[in-house]
Amino acid sequence: MPRAAALSSDQVPADCKPTLDALTKKIGFTPNMMATFAQSPIAFNAWAALFGSLSRVLDVKTRDSIGLAVSEVNGCNYCLTVHSFTAEHLANLSADEIILARKGHANDPKRDAAVQFARKVVETRGNVSDAELKAVRDAGYSDANVMEIVALVAMYSLTNYFNNVFDPEKDFPVVTPAGSL
Repeated sequence: MPRAAALSSDQVPADCKPTLDALTKKIGFTPNMMATFAQSPIAFNAWAALFGSLSRVLDVKTRDSIGLAVSEVNGCNYCLTVHSFTAEHLANLSADEIILARKGHANDPKRDAAVQFARKVVETRGNVSDAELKAVRDAGYSDANVMEIVALVAMYSLTNYFNNVFDPEKDFPVVTPAGSL
């Protein structure tokens, strides 16, 4: 059960309204997470700016695969529903590729290195080994790309923690629990 109310459009603080309206237009509806997060203009707008910037890094399949891996490790069912939906409908990942990403892998060798690295960043709280850093670099990622992977991990973890704390009503199709994969 939600622990904070999703705001209706007339309840959204004025400082959040332009950002929320733009995201709603882009997505086609207002996800409950965003309508809840909008209670704090500072936190919501900071997240939205990060989200906007990071939506231009790497490729959509890699970004969504990282989102799935991070959300799986962090146990965020809301984000797993969102990323599973977007991975299928926007990134064109198959059901098998979505499950693989949730497990921290990918069929594509370069994407696999990024997803494995992202998962290690979460699991080790950033204390990755030299070998893990070398593996992602050897897969063809520059230091700037590795920094982008770390930034994606942080952004996805932010929404994971937010959704785990406030438990907004899920507005995307429910996914199979992790224990059943």
